[in-house]
Amino acid sequence: MRQSFGAPSIDWPYKFRAKLKMTKYEPLKRFYEAVPPEKGTPISEVEFLAMDFETTGLNTDKDEIITIGLVPFSLNRIYLNRARHWTVRPRQKLQDDSVIIHGITHNDIMDAPDLNEIINDVLEAMQGKIMVVHFRKIERIMLDKALKRRIKEGIEFPLIDTMEIENQIQRQVSGGFLNRLLGRRPASVRLGQSRLRYNLPPYTAHHALTDAIATAELFQAQMAHHFTPDDPIHNFWL
Repeated sequence: MRQSFGAPSIDWPYKFRAKLKMTKYEPLKRFYEAVPPEKGTPISEVEFLAMDFETTGLNTDKDEIITIGLVPFSLNRIYLNRARHWTVRPRQKLQDDSVIIHGITHNDIMDAPDLNEIINDVLEAMQGKIMVVHFRKIERIMLDKALKRRIKEGIEFPLIDTMEIENQIQRQVSGGFLNRLLGRRPASVRLGQSRLRYNLPPYTAHHALTDAIATAELFQAQMAHHFTPDDPIHNFWL
């Protein structure tokens, strides 16, 4: 399958080395010391970390993280015994419409720590991993802006977007003149709908850890069905 999941591939090892020279916050320096694999590394040799956030909303300029779910995995295994989940207290009031979606209430966050108090643990869990998300315009941007508000330094890291992979797959399987003539259109690329196409079980949505696990399983299924273990990581990371 043709692989083109966004902008031209970034040289992430080079970027990490450059960021390491500029970073002052020690936990962030340790994060950048764990340089990503070289771009030609087969995906079968890469360590991944599925990541999902629940937030106060989708406006990355003002909304904040309220839960974080992380689960490490490889192409063949998901390490649930090393999964992490945190609830954190945002610096803004919860919005009623977001509470309806994720079910996290004011009582749930009343005694929760600020992100400042757990960020070292989050960075340690991310260290040396390639992040995998479903819809890249949330986790990386939200974490970058949250860190800038707290430690005056942002964060950059490679990630793989299972939504974008599925979007490309759907465009290819529904493309062509005959499919257009028959009225075939790309199927939904939402997490739950995408999982169903690979016969993965339905999970309750909008829980950060559950969604992280669901994303890891989806990525494994996508790789098994459409790609090979020898495909290089730079074909997928963004």
